[in-house]
Amino acid sequence: MTIKEYSLEQVAKHASEDSCWVIYQDKVYDVTEFMQDHPGGEDLIFDYAGKDVTNVMKDVLEHEHSDSAYEILSEYCIGTIVEKPQETKQKSKTPLTLHEQRMLLLEEEEESKTFGKEDFHPTETDITTDVKKNQFLDLSKALVPQLIRARYTKEFYLEQVHKPRYMSTPAIFFGHPLLEPLTKTAWYVIPTVWLPYAGYQLYNSLVFGNIKGSSLSFVLGILIWSLLEYLLHRFFFHLDDYLPDTQLAFVLHFVIHGFHHYLPMDKLRLVMPPTLCIVIAYPLVTLGHILFPPMMAHAVIAGGFFGYILYDCTHYYLHHARVFKVHFKEMKKYHMAHHYKNYEGGYGITSKIWDYCFGTVLEYNPTKTA
Repeated sequence: MTIKEYSLEQVAKHASEDSCWVIYQDKVYDVTEFMQDHPGGEDLIFDYAGKDVTNVMKDVLEHEHSDSAYEILSEYCIGTIVEKPQETKQKSKTPLTLHEQRMLLLEEEEESKTFGKEDFHPTETDITTDVKKNQFLDLSKALVPQLIRARYTKEFYLEQVHKPRYMSTPAIFFGHPLLEPLTKTAWYVIPTVWLPYAGYQLYNSLVFGNIKGSSLSFVLGILIWSLLEYLLHRFFFHLDDYLPDTQLAFVLHFVIHGFHHYLPMDKLRLVMPPTLCIVIAYPLVTLGHILFPPMMAHAVIAGGFFGYILYDCTHYYLHHARVFKVHFKEMKKYHMAHHYKNYEGGYGITSKIWDYCFGTVLEYNPTKTA
């Protein structure tokens, strides 16, 4: 009997209820007829239609299979795979780095192929299936308390927290009636609260009578903020490889920025709550008055806060709007690529200036997602 050979591309085309193929240890199986008899439900098989299930079937947390299960599977073998999955992902003989392995997981998500569309809108996550499949957080419950009680390995946590999920309503963060409201902020709160403060600081600078000096200092403040925006995003928010392998470190990482990659479209968690901003801004404002004379200090602080307002509003705009084609269309693709292609690059939100300066420009092919 001649054994047929199939490519990965051929198998990937069979990912429907009418024709469902999977790969196990380089062999191809047509499990279309078996789906309705699968003890775990046909949805579990359909999640991996057209894909390699070797690691999944070995994972006891995912689903422990008996010897009889493998005997049944052998009955549906229709051929072998021409190339191994890793050979298509990695043409060279150089082993994949840990980060490259993480990025391959992002490529499995449908959004990694559609994030560049003007009307990009991700599919809502099936909460029940997500918990069963990934054994991570339950999106229907308060997330932080779950994470405090959990015991994950560092690699598992980083893998899961950077795999985006989507909900039509805001997630439950702390679940405490007093703390929960403090985690939610509508985008328009930012200019409403901070524009008057920036204006007040600029006014205090202008009363010295040096309009040119105040103007230049204001621009300097915006520039300083743009650098601070980059440095915070790169060296504070994305300390993944340097994260201690402890549950407390995971909780802090999740609260600071991990949540945003876990649920990137949560409308009420895209800008910084004013209470948190005050805590962070107070020492920076104090430092500004130490480093600069009064006229410059007030204007630099005004420019810094104005830059922050532009940053937070732009961030929300890139996530939830069909943006203007000039500048913002490219920045939307660029930031979405940070979420769905490579989160260790593309740290700029309002511009790519500092990414160019420090060599962290995110390279991706926009023609494939336009």
